Amino acid sequence: MHLSRLSPRVGTSFFALTALLCAASAQSFTRISDVVYLKQGGAAFTFDVFKPKKANGACIIQIVSGGWVSDHQGIDPNLAEAATSRGFTMVQVVHGAQPRYKVPEIIGQITRAIRFVRANASTYGIDPNRLGVSGGSAGGHLSLMLAARGAAGDPAAKDPVDRESSKLQAVGIFFPPTDFMNYGKDGSVAFENPLLRSAFGNAFVADVNYAKPEQIREISVAMSPINGFTAAMPPTLIVHGDADTLVPIQQSQIAIKKLEGLGVACKFITVPGKGHGWPEMPTQYQEILNWFEKYLK
Repeated sequence: MHLSRLSPRVGTSFFALTALLCAASAQSFTRISDVVYLKQGGAAFTFDVFKPKKANGACIIQIVSGGWVSDHQGIDPNLAEAATSRGFTMVQVVHGAQPRYKVPEIIGQITRAIRFVRANASTYGIDPNRLGVSGGSAGGHLSLMLAARGAAGDPAAKDPVDRESSKLQAVGIFFPPTDFMNYGKDGSVAFENPLLRSAFGNAFVADVNYAKPEQIREISVAMSPINGFTAAMPPTLIVHGDADTLVPIQQSQIAIKKLEGLGVACKFITVPGKGHGWPEMPTQYQEILNWFEKYLK
């Protein structure tokens, strides 16, 4: 996919293709819309919950994000159908969109969403110790950031949500950026590429046109999930097409290599000849659901 074709919905709506999986079936969920998980700076941030008719107790938290832009039109009932038909509860999280909100702020927002889900697990009929995270592209990047930064809650916090853990038990994602300092090859800084800088630079800094090179490099290091990987990372599955020109497959390859070196359970699925999204993605999404069944059930 060329950068010139990017829109706010790239990466948020490609899962609509899951309609191929469930067009002939009745809905297997009850939907709870617009649950407010955070109020901040005069804005409210929400997610939708899709509860299966026959729940297995596990929950998949889907990060609705493409290019670090998120909107409610990206919430996909067809994706929820694929998950709930197999007994998973799905929570589709909308975050603040860049460039108004920078990636570090977005990570704070969705971390709050994880804690909120766990604090209200009994309401949604889920086991708070069986939470997985999923997303594609920017949503995959944010999923890995969440997984790498998962932490215990603050038992002394006034807000009961903040007392909850943000740790996750499994990750299943598509084509994520993982290392902005080695993007496509060793030593290639992503936001020194003029196209990437123009399209996404302002998701990371106030104004990329005036940012100093050291600022770009500092935020690139901090926001590269690979730098936060430890042996405590949850089991991780990554799916990536080997013809992806927006997020090079090398990004997933180096992430998997590091996870393997840390002894983390992980799996890499390469899809030959495919770029940044493809019509047959529902097939690979079933592999992600298999992964969640293995590690969440």
